[in-house]
Amino acid sequence: MNRRKFIQTSGIVSIALTLAPSRVSSTALLNDQVGIRIEDPLSQEGVFQYINRKKGQFDLDLLRQIFGVANEFKEGDSILGIAADSNSSRSNARILIANTRLEEVSAQQVFVDELSLLIDNSTQKLGIFSGFSFGQLKQFLLEKSEEEILPHLATLTSDHIALVVKLMNNEELIQVSSKVFHPLPNSKVGSKGYMGARVQPNSPTDDPEDIFWQVMNAWSYGVGDVVLGNNPVSSNPNDVRRTEETLSDIIKTFGLESVIPHCVLSHIDIQAAIENEHPNSTGIWFQSLAGTVAANKTFDLTIDKMQTHAKNRNGQYGLYAETGQGADQTNGHAEGFDMVIHESRKYGFHRALKQQMNTKTNSPWVFVNDVAGFIGPEVFRTKEQLVRCCLEDLVMGKLHGLTIGLDICTTLHMDVSLDDLDWCIDQIMPANPGYLMALPTKNDPMLSYLTTSFVDHVRVREKFGFKVNDAMWDFFKKIQIIQPDNLPGEHFASPCWVYYNYCLAKGDKRSFDEINKEGNEAIERVRKRGVPISEGFGDQIWKLKPQLEKEVHHLYKDAKYCLWQELNTSFISAIPNVILLSTLSEDRKDYVYHPSSGEKLRPESIDEIIKLKQVYGSQLPQVQVVISDGLNTKSLEDEGHVLTFLPLLTKHLEDLGLSSSKYYPVIKNGRVRAGYQVGEVLFSSNQLTETKHILIHIIGERPGSEHRNFSVYITSASRKQWSSTGEIDHNITRVVSGISDTAMTPEIAVAEIGNICKYLYFKD
Repeated sequence: MNRRKFIQTSGIVSIALTLAPSRVSSTALLNDQVGIRIEDPLSQEGVFQYINRKKGQFDLDLLRQIFGVANEFKEGDSILGIAADSNSSRSNARILIANTRLEEVSAQQVFVDELSLLIDNSTQKLGIFSGFSFGQLKQFLLEKSEEEILPHLATLTSDHIALVVKLMNNEELIQVSSKVFHPLPNSKVGSKGYMGARVQPNSPTDDPEDIFWQVMNAWSYGVGDVVLGNNPVSSNPNDVRRTEETLSDIIKTFGLESVIPHCVLSHIDIQAAIENEHPNSTGIWFQSLAGTVAANKTFDLTIDKMQTHAKNRNGQYGLYAETGQGADQTNGHAEGFDMVIHESRKYGFHRALKQQMNTKTNSPWVFVNDVAGFIGPEVFRTKEQLVRCCLEDLVMGKLHGLTIGLDICTTLHMDVSLDDLDWCIDQIMPANPGYLMALPTKNDPMLSYLTTSFVDHVRVREKFGFKVNDAMWDFFKKIQIIQPDNLPGEHFASPCWVYYNYCLAKGDKRSFDEINKEGNEAIERVRKRGVPISEGFGDQIWKLKPQLEKEVHHLYKDAKYCLWQELNTSFISAIPNVILLSTLSEDRKDYVYHPSSGEKLRPESIDEIIKLKQVYGSQLPQVQVVISDGLNTKSLEDEGHVLTFLPLLTKHLEDLGLSSSKYYPVIKNGRVRAGYQVGEVLFSSNQLTETKHILIHIIGERPGSEHRNFSVYITSASRKQWSSTGEIDHNITRVVSGISDTAMTPEIAVAEIGNICKYLYFKD
């Protein structure tokens, strides 16, 4: 799942704040939970026999509970009320599933919608698995060879795959994942013994220079053979196209068009529109996928839309999807069943789309990336859970016939440290994922989360003996980053050397010294914008230079500080006509442990909005501005941020002819949906008219970069829509992210927000 677009127009996830700094084990958490008890089963008793014995008839809720209880503990299942009360109950649930036949689950699913029907219709008949229990299926997968397994995978539904995964311990998951592979056509990507990289050249301002130099940086370490994939800050088609051109130019200059694609992870509709207007300008297309029809709607997706896009992907590069456990429930679409089954159904969706792309004459690249750990502690908290999630998802992806990579990542409000992340990587690598993310350091300069760095790839390849795609490795040798003996060359870890080769490929006749000077000046500009560039290495080739390592740890500590700060009273009092509101969260900790509490206003705060509505009377503003602390109060309070931004925004809206609010609700412990509730109360009307009102919600972003950015969420809807509780959601909201005095400045942000407001308000 695209991390930025996961918060943007593809589906804006309400992300929790930070955890308390104390380390808490999964076992300790489990003992604090009131979970589901599953009693000892009778001999050979399956799930449906147990339900009938306990209830006297079929009970869908109990079915969902048994399936959820079988999972290894995760906070997400506990929040849904379907986690085990003990290891004994978990073991009993697994015994019941092991004794259940695959056909029984096919006949009675945990949830049925058009997506589950699509998965069923794109799955072949059971074949040799007919009559198999899940216990027998598990043994088949563990005991048989890849050659014996592969021909029969297309007969397994997503629910079959999810349930058999629940029965495996980590070692068994590794055993299956390390022998099942689906290489991309005409490449070694996704093959056994190969572990590639998606270069993730993100920029806080979508600056082409930032993006360009991160690719030079990656290739200087011999990293980046799967895709050059940028997460854009802006979803504006012109901005997206500019980034497409930057990445495409690099690939074309080096003659690598048939070796590696590029991708800008905007909404797929935007990519399609750009390709339609500028043929052959986009690379592989991207989209985040969810496990139900309703959850995909949050991403502004339908099955028909995705099938149409898939059928248009008839070149070498098809579709790149991102998924991740917990996304559906975080968006309010859990539907009563557990995260593992949700995740498996996403792979089933992608498999169905892949089938529609494959023809007799062409099999485009289709792969998926599991973004495990990106959402936060409402899904899971600990390093052990991160490892478990990655292993589950790897096996589920591979059993769906997909090439799958991982974003082994953590947010800075989870209980996973920088050192923990290294431990997680080492635990997962024996399972042989197809690829990992790759950034100059572990810290993404735009998304403010932790993932794998270029030197992590070097270390993993050294330790586990993994290769990168042969064609790309030959390129690294050609530009002398890698020697003929496959060892690092003298220009290893020198991005300016890669740039020199880029210039030569462009026909540049200047000397290396001239180009090197130009490159160093560019790198310095990039660094001043808060985007790290890694040059050289420490005492080992897989270690950062000490100074850069120090900077990474400094940002980590600053993030932990920012996460726990509360709004300063002096900042609140500096906001004109402020109206202080609060959510159902009792305090910061409650906000973290119970994220949904930050989505609803307290009754007394609702009363304050009702009073504001009475003050406005018949003169309701066309635009209401709301401010929430979000993930990082310092992103609001820092000099040159919100107090500079507000008057600029008000003036610009007036210049556009839009009346804006004179009063400013400030929500303590507020999430994105708390802003929607302000709009529902303020703009609701007994007269269900089409008159539009815009809510502009300013909210603190995740900390972790030196910018301390905030975001602005823009929602335009008619009074009729605002009057329908719960109708307003992320799928109609636009966002401008990365705003600060050192990234996207308030002046630039105000102009972009104004353009969006103008379009949303005056269209039609």
